[in-house]
Amino acid sequence: MASKGKSRKSSKSCKSRPAFLGKPQGVIQPRVREVGPEHFGIVAVDCALARSKWMFCDFYGKVLLPPKNVEHTRSDLQLALAEIDQASKEHGIHDRIAAVEMTGTYHLPVKRAFRQAGWDTRLVHPFSSHHYLLPANPDNKTDDNDLEAIFRAAVNGFELVEPVWEETCLTLKYLVRARRDLVEKRSRLHCQIREHLQRCLPGYAALFPDDGLWTSPVAIRVARRAATAEVIRQAGIPGVTRWLREDRCRFQSRTVERVVAWAGNAAPADPLAPLLTRIWQQLDDDRQAKSQQILQRERQIAGFLVKTPYVLTLSHPGINVVSAGELAGEMGPIEHYANAKAITGRAGLFPSRYQSDEVDHADGPLARFRNHLLRAVWLRVAANLVKCNAHYRGMAGLWKLKEVDARDIRTRIANRATRPIFHMVSGRKLYDHPSRLDRGYVLDKLRQFHLDHQTPPQQILHDLKQAIEQLPQESFPQEAEALQEAYQRRRRRSGPMHIGEILLATLARLGGARIRINPVRGSGAPAVLLDARTR
Repeated sequence: MASKGKSRKSSKSCKSRPAFLGKPQGVIQPRVREVGPEHFGIVAVDCALARSKWMFCDFYGKVLLPPKNVEHTRSDLQLALAEIDQASKEHGIHDRIAAVEMTGTYHLPVKRAFRQAGWDTRLVHPFSSHHYLLPANPDNKTDDNDLEAIFRAAVNGFELVEPVWEETCLTLKYLVRARRDLVEKRSRLHCQIREHLQRCLPGYAALFPDDGLWTSPVAIRVARRAATAEVIRQAGIPGVTRWLREDRCRFQSRTVERVVAWAGNAAPADPLAPLLTRIWQQLDDDRQAKSQQILQRERQIAGFLVKTPYVLTLSHPGINVVSAGELAGEMGPIEHYANAKAITGRAGLFPSRYQSDEVDHADGPLARFRNHLLRAVWLRVAANLVKCNAHYRGMAGLWKLKEVDARDIRTRIANRATRPIFHMVSGRKLYDHPSRLDRGYVLDKLRQFHLDHQTPPQQILHDLKQAIEQLPQESFPQEAEALQEAYQRRRRRSGPMHIGEILLATLARLGGARIRINPVRGSGAPAVLLDARTR
């Protein structure tokens, strides 16, 4: 299906590629027919950082107001809008649109100004304006020529009609992108720290395979205490054990023995080890700060996810809070998609096709000019499904035996996963599929997520209550049963019962519990006990 054969980094891919215009989604001809072309106005706006250039024409291209500059200030924008309104009255313009070229984020003040004034404001992609610039002015790129190209793109329907996003979905979109940016920066820090650590403690990172260097509580703490292997050799097992106990770090004696055994035969450190140690420790401070920021972003993502129907995807095995939040943030309101194929079309989860005469290659690489952020989210979800979902893991194993490309496998699984997820979110349903051998529970996943992230109890209770509002009522008994099991496990433990009280409050809201309060012997504090019965 996708990513077969040659690598994309070929000589052809290095050449300039044609602009992708897509299908004209902003067709205005029916509106023009109603009022007449000479009574339909188009404002073309070419945006820059501090100011924009605009002109006002009718549908035939007659210039009603010549190109002018407008500063990105409130007074100047209001003055420009008033001037356009006056010109519309003078020339009998009964209907009009504003076509604003997308320029990073520079176009946003202009777009907001027109929309707040009640205009039908549409965005013109630079691909479209560049395409319509070439026939008339292939060698001259000026603001006036750009305005003409923006006008021609708008006349032919190549301006984007942006659907309105709810504030919750918009916030989620920026939160998941901010988290992804932090994750990528932390990954770069991981590589830099490993490189410097290898020069200071050769072979030390290999003691903790995979992500053990970052997930093990011992690895970084011992490395920060010992700049070289010689320090560990002198400390021995008693010294390393004392370090970890001083740091209140949980550890296993065999891990300490493995570290000391490595130090006994470690290669000499780099002569610049003292300097390199200071550098990687500063990088590690940055890594830890970014890890805390990622945890904070993930807690925020969960808080907004529970306000959307995408929280129902947690019942899908292999999808957790972060994946569901990324889907909600990049896809937006599910009402913007007519069916699952609309999702795969926007994400480009289908092969490109080349056909000419009798030649027909319908199984080319993935369609390239699509929403790459949405595609990346779906491919990450597919990777999680292969790892955590028995149904898709079996499908992936079968394709692997048939020597299907690994990238093709992920694309196929992502394409298939869009169907049940679309029906779950659009139909407000929980996971119901032949592979439901390991079906997940929404509230239980949320509970575990917040426990892992050390979320304050107030937010846990708030998020669980919000999630209940999204659940179909017929699912309450099953969701309550999963929480009851978690509560019973919690009751067997000693210590604070904050999470137990949260679970009780949630169960009471589900209508699946009867609660009574008994005093705890010798403490004077009440203990909440549960007599749970699902309806």
